[in-house]
Parts: sequence; C-alpha cells; structure tokens
Amino acid sequence: MFVQVSVVAVSAEDADTSREAAELFEHIQIFANSIALIKADYVEPVDTKELVYGAIKGMTDTLDGYSQFLNPKSYEDLTEMAKGEFAGVGIEIGIRDNILTVITPIEDTPAFEAGVATGDKIVEVDGETTRDMTLDDAVLKLRGEPGTKVEITVVREDVDEPLKIEIVRAVIKLKSIKEAKMIDGDIGYIKVTQFQKRTSADLKRTLEELMQKGAKSLILDLRNNSGGLLEVAVETADYFLEPGTMIVYTEGRAPGTCVEFKAKRNMEFTDLDMVVLVNKGSASASEILAGAIRDNDRGRIVGITTFGKGSVQTVIPFGDGSALKLTTAAYFTPSGTNLMDKGIEPDIYIEREKPIEKTNDNQLEGAIDALRGRKIPKNQDQKKAI
Repeated sequence: MFVQVSVVAVSAEDADTSREAAELFEHIQIFANSIALIKADYVEPVDTKELVYGAIKGMTDTLDGYSQFLNPKSYEDLTEMAKGEFAGVGIEIGIRDNILTVITPIEDTPAFEAGVATGDKIVEVDGETTRDMTLDDAVLKLRGEPGTKVEITVVREDVDEPLKIEIVRAVIKLKSIKEAKMIDGDIGYIKVTQFQKRTSADLKRTLEELMQKGAKSLILDLRNNSGGLLEVAVETADYFLEPGTMIVYTEGRAPGTCVEFKAKRNMEFTDLDMVVLVNKGSASASEILAGAIRDNDRGRIVGITTFGKGSVQTVIPFGDGSALKLTTAAYFTPSGTNLMDKGIEPDIYIEREKPIEKTNDNQLEGAIDALRGRKIPKNQDQKKAI
C-alpha cells in the first residue's frame, strides 16, 4: 500500500526555490510511503508515533552533536534540569567526532567524585556500546533512580587502556553560584557553575555583598561551567562592560537569529579589576562571557583552553509534549571568533597541578598573582599551542 501525497502549487520567487520545494515533497512522499509499508507489512504491529519519533531522531543525528529530538519524558527532564534539580549522575554530554563525549562533570556530583573528566569518550554504558547511540538514548540510560548504579567505559586522552567507572546515581541539585568569599585581603571570589534564570541577579547581589566587605577586584571562576542560557550570560557580561560594548553576536538562517548583543547598563562593577578562571570544562555560555571579557580588554583569562562550543540551541516544543532542540545559530565573540571545536585560549596558561587537592589550587594562585601584578612563572605565562 502506497500513500499518494498531493501537492498544491504555490508561487516561488525563483526557479531554485521551486526546485527545492519539488525535491522536498518528493522526499516527503518517500517518507510517507515508508511508514505505510512498515505499518502494513512489518512482521509485528508498530505504533505510528514511535515510527515518527524514530524518524525525527534519525534526522537530528545527521546534524551536529547538539541538536536532538526530545520525547515528552526527555523534554520534561530538560525542564527539570533548567529548574536546577534532576536525578542522574551529574555530567553534561554531547556528540563530538561522532562519539559520545563528556563536556564537563558537574562538581560535587557522583560523576565528578567518581573521576569522570572533561573530554572523556564514553564508549559503553553498562556494557552496551554507544556506537550509533543517540544523545537522547544516552541520557535516558545514564539517568535513573537515585541509589542505583551505572557503569561507563571511557577512553581518555593520554591513557592507554579504556577506564571502567562505576557511578551511583543521585538527585543532582544545581546551585548556580557555588561559592563566594573574600580571599587574599581585598579580592572577591565567585564560582559560577551554570547560567540559570536567576544567575545574573544572584551574581549582582553576591558581588555587592563582597564589595561591602571591601572587595576591590574580582576572580570569576567559570571552571567546569558547561554553560546554560545565552541571555543570562549576556546579562552577566553587561555588569562589567561599558554601555554600547559588544558582548556577543549570533548568525543563523532563520529570522531573528542574526542578533548583536551589546552592554546596556552603566554598572558600578566596571571599575573592578577582573580575572576569569577557565578550564576544558568551561563551555557555551561561560565561553561567551569569557570571550566578552577578553576581547574587550576588560580582564585577563587564566587557566587552560576551554571546550569550544560555538553554537546556540533553541528548544521548540510540540503539542504532544515532545520538543526539538535545534542548533539555530553560531555565536561569535566581539573580535569575530567562532569557538566551535577551538575554545578560548587563556592569556595566562596554567594547568591544574596533579594530584588535585582542594587546598592546593595553583590556577587560583595564578589568578591572584595576575591581579596583584606579580610575575607569573615562565613555564606558566604562555598559551598552549593547538
């Protein structure tokens, strides 16, 4: 049984548009015929919705590693995560070079404590290969009831053999601002772990409190900050830049995706000396903020090269509770740099010493030295060649 798709002719601006429309409807007819054949002749009954869901997943798999189709449960999970709490292991993942890759482990979560690292290639989940596994399916396998275990096998750079890591799932509570304190006398320190809806307002209030305690400069720690909301990163950058200063701009094909974001407010924080701490787990919105600070000579970037995620995703919900998370634009720092797969190189390159101890943070010490105008050791005051 075949389904014939009727096409109503519409006027086109030119021959190319008309030809593209004809090709589109020709392919839609193949798609419709395939569904009809499967429904009629497949050995077992098949739910039409599952066929359509599977087809959309297949379409997004042909795109980049960040676009994905979200069934109603996955979309609900994404909404919960945006609220700051969900059940899982505590990692941000994406597809890089067609391999399931850890963008960053979220600090103080089971995955972080188990030793999962940024850049780890997840090749198995509970013994099942992740080859050809969609991002959506991987998330479903990694999430689960608190207290249950999941084992992942990862391939790590500079490690000869794959590593098996067992993680006990838990309720992950995301605090946008993890820590705020005074250090080394008059330096304010704020660690931001993710850009959520209230992050910019919380940061403003926190910084005002530190200034009341005598803060004359600021270390903004964005290490292992996997990003979040673009508009919140822009709002945060706005606190530190003069009005009219370019923060970031985006370019896409859809109407409204080519946008320039410039500073609008005249905040008192423009007088603070700044250092931004970054590492390989700093991605997306945190790279936007770091790029705005660097390109506008507003402060120095200390740490190692960031992850390199230079695209913007838009979530479009559908009537049945599902949604499409689609890459709709690329973003560029004020200097015109797109960071995809390159990341931001720090002004002062400092690798974290190993073994890493909470009481010995040489990157933070380097940030303090940069603010104090102290000389950075030669083997650290250099950018890493890529």
